[in-house]
Amino acid sequence: MSLPGRVLAAVRAALPASEGGVALHEPEFRGREWTYLKDCLDTGWVSSVGAYVDRIERDLETITGAAHAVATSNGTAALDICLRLAGVKARDEVLVPALTFVATANAVAYQGATPHFVDSEATTLGVDPVRLDAYLHETARLNGDVCVNSRTGAPIRALMVMHVFGHPCDLDGLAEVAARWKLTLVEDAAEGLGSRWNGRHVGNVGLVSALSFNGNKIVTTGGGGAILTNDPELGRRAKHLTTTARVPHKWSFVHDEVGWNYRMPNLNAALGCAQLERLPDMMARKAMLTQRYAEAFRGVEGARLLTARPGAEVNHWLNAVILDRPDMAMRDALLEALNDAGFMARPLWTLMHRLPMYAACPRDALPVAEALEASVINLPSSARLADA
Repeated sequence: MSLPGRVLAAVRAALPASEGGVALHEPEFRGREWTYLKDCLDTGWVSSVGAYVDRIERDLETITGAAHAVATSNGTAALDICLRLAGVKARDEVLVPALTFVATANAVAYQGATPHFVDSEATTLGVDPVRLDAYLHETARLNGDVCVNSRTGAPIRALMVMHVFGHPCDLDGLAEVAARWKLTLVEDAAEGLGSRWNGRHVGNVGLVSALSFNGNKIVTTGGGGAILTNDPELGRRAKHLTTTARVPHKWSFVHDEVGWNYRMPNLNAALGCAQLERLPDMMARKAMLTQRYAEAFRGVEGARLLTARPGAEVNHWLNAVILDRPDMAMRDALLEALNDAGFMARPLWTLMHRLPMYAACPRDALPVAEALEASVINLPSSARLADA
């Protein structure tokens, strides 16, 4: 049997039969979503002021262990403010994985800064700290407390890492590299709610971190995100900046700096509060689905399931199969076979340095990221698929 045939057979063995096709990831509303949304409508509190906005922030602090959570209109808005809080300015550079969703790089561009792309490791799909440190020795120098790109002369202000599909990257190693090179560590934890590294919820190692609650995430608010930080002053400032920098007052409209209208609406927060109540259940059932995939792919020659590395607790947001050998034509043949059979499957994102607006940005050699681009396929991963 061909590799596409073997993979398709494994997916069929893992998933329940469906006449209408199987989506990549569907939201699930089995809790108090309708009750909380009706409460917003009944009381009239539907916009960016309301009890559910405050509540979702407290809930996120409890779940993640972060001292401060600030709810935002989407995950990209959270990333934007994270980089501003990290001190990134125009003409700076920010180290970013080439293997990420475009919002990570876009947030750098919003500051007038330049994304500087670095390679990933095959075990977590996140930034490789060993390769990064070696690359910085080749490319950068310390000028006092500032890391400088020796080739461009630009300050390299921050390192932004991303937890791909909910798999925590090596935060210990990356924090060490960031400290050694005087870089502010920022976590793009958009996909990481519920994931932990060495017992600590992702988003707690970087100075600031961003979550996403888009409709395809493990928990959704429809559209929304959040900023996490353990620094009380940054938590206060994040709240201030995302509420148009308005100075609190009973009736006066005074704004003391340029701010952003990034506050999450109460309607979205209400949906998210109900979703967060069910996060443990959704994670448990998604873990069951991953186990079914693992059993189905055991012995499948030519492909393997992406699994958590030691020390990582994964939220199982999206399952992924990885080809033993990078082969873009074979990857596309697998995607064609799976989608034709009614199983929505997707490749990795196009690597950032291949996009026209980022083609001229500085970058390391990217052999692992490029191999993964030609090897990784996401499989249907909705929690409900574990129920059958």
